[in-house]
Amino acid sequence: MKIGNIDLGEIKESQIGAALAISFLLFNVVFWAYPFIWLVILSVTEWRFFDVPTFSGLKNFFIVLNDPEFWRSVWNVIRFLGYYVPIVLACSLGFAFGLQHIGRGKVFIALSFLVANISSGVAYSLVFEKIFSSTGPLNTFLADWFGFTIPWLSSPNMAMLSISLVVTWKFVGYYGLILYSGLVAIPQEIYDAAELDNTKPLTKLFKITLPMINAQLVMVLVFAITVAFGIFTEPYMITGGGPMESTNMPLLVIYETAFNRLQPSRAALMAIIIALVSYLAIKIMRKFLEKNVELV
Repeated sequence: MKIGNIDLGEIKESQIGAALAISFLLFNVVFWAYPFIWLVILSVTEWRFFDVPTFSGLKNFFIVLNDPEFWRSVWNVIRFLGYYVPIVLACSLGFAFGLQHIGRGKVFIALSFLVANISSGVAYSLVFEKIFSSTGPLNTFLADWFGFTIPWLSSPNMAMLSISLVVTWKFVGYYGLILYSGLVAIPQEIYDAAELDNTKPLTKLFKITLPMINAQLVMVLVFAITVAFGIFTEPYMITGGGPMESTNMPLLVIYETAFNRLQPSRAALMAIIIALVSYLAIKIMRKFLEKNVELV
């Protein structure tokens, strides 16, 4: 409907668009901008939940800078990535390749793997704690059949590996579907041409498949780095950060600093540092690994 040169339909659409945009901006202001600003304010103040925040300048920064427990937790993230990234990439690629060759039941299998991703972290952490315990079913099986046991949770290195295996179990289906979406997008003609040239399977994998799914691989690595810096439930419930603080991750240190030591200001600064370090790690990874792949 028009009145003169004015289209009432276009006005209505623009009003709806403006209302949606404003609601999205308000959501971000309330649930992102305000908490972030409050976090920055906390990092330069002294506050213990019940008193009034007082400006402390760079005091918290120097305290956190000289906190060995905090930096040990950052090192634990690097150790975790050393276990987690190879395991989860290999398992996710295996799942993606397997899903590609399944005929019937593909949707059911994919959804079955995704159940782990939406499961309660507390629930499955308690289950895996029992599985990996010294008297658990896994060690009982190893002792009965092979005559030895593995200190899954009592050895510093094995404890981190155990946490990595649990987190891999959780995300392998999710990451695998991301990689699967890249695999099915590769034109079959490329593989047909490689077959005519008698290309070996490993050559096809490293020269065709992996380069063609570079975007999906980088996405999985971004998620893996994000998970590593944000992991909390699994180490908290399974190992409590032990043994010998070998699985004490940054969020555990932040939680303890804020709620056990009643130093939320320092915990806020730790959170900002962890966010910056994780962002820097992702930027460096993308700079070296991300490539533009175009199908002509």
